[in-house]
Amino acid sequence: MRNQWIALLALAVGLAATQTLAQSADDTPRMADGKPDFTGVYTPPQAVNATGPRGELIFNEHNLAPLKPGGEELLYVPRTGDMRIDEPRAMCLPAGFPSGMLYILPIQFIQHPNYLVIIPELQHAARIIPTDGRPHREGLEPSYYGDSVGHWEGDTLVIETVNFKRWILDDYHYTDPTKSRWHSDAMTTTEHLRRVGDILEYRITIDDPKIFERPWSQDYELTYRPDWEQLGLLEYTCEAFNRCAGGDCSNDPPVE
Repeated sequence: MRNQWIALLALAVGLAATQTLAQSADDTPRMADGKPDFTGVYTPPQAVNATGPRGELIFNEHNLAPLKPGGEELLYVPRTGDMRIDEPRAMCLPAGFPSGMLYILPIQFIQHPNYLVIIPELQHAARIIPTDGRPHREGLEPSYYGDSVGHWEGDTLVIETVNFKRWILDDYHYTDPTKSRWHSDAMTTTEHLRRVGDILEYRITIDDPKIFERPWSQDYELTYRPDWEQLGLLEYTCEAFNRCAGGDCSNDPPVE
């Protein structure tokens, strides 16, 4: 009798779990073509199993692949006293990708049948990503955000980005006063986005053959916030020619 009771309990738990998963899938909004709809305002990405200070918004050390010989000199850039290198955003320079995605401000997604637009509140630097499987453009200059194209694999959107200029990788410099962390101009990234209910599962894979021996990945989650929809993203302003150390002008005399 006891074994039968245990078996019935296990069956009930299994059915409940299956029902919960089905409900989560059913709760996912979809476009007219049946694809998941990512449209909305979300919380900043939160790293899954984050470690260390600011670990939810930077790449965790345990996820990084082994470095190639000479890779450490490319990955870590010593502080120079020049904010254009130590923290370019303090000089109103672009955050770039992936750094611009990993910040403590909301992110808005706007979906179209053939495009996904990702707009971080940070600098309002919109990424307009075609999702119809087209190839990368040719003949472009390397850029801060690279050239992104997407395609669907079932309910998962896969975004591949190439053609970067060398730039800051993430906000590691807020955890280490001696150096910042950069990627090379050979980096490519692959993003996987999958929406389950109000959770956007986000994986980013870094492939930088000048620095790392192999590609490596980190998982994040973003949470849809419908209560933020009415307010939307706030205006982000940055004053050109800012020369205050670290962007902190609190000790400067007031402007008359």
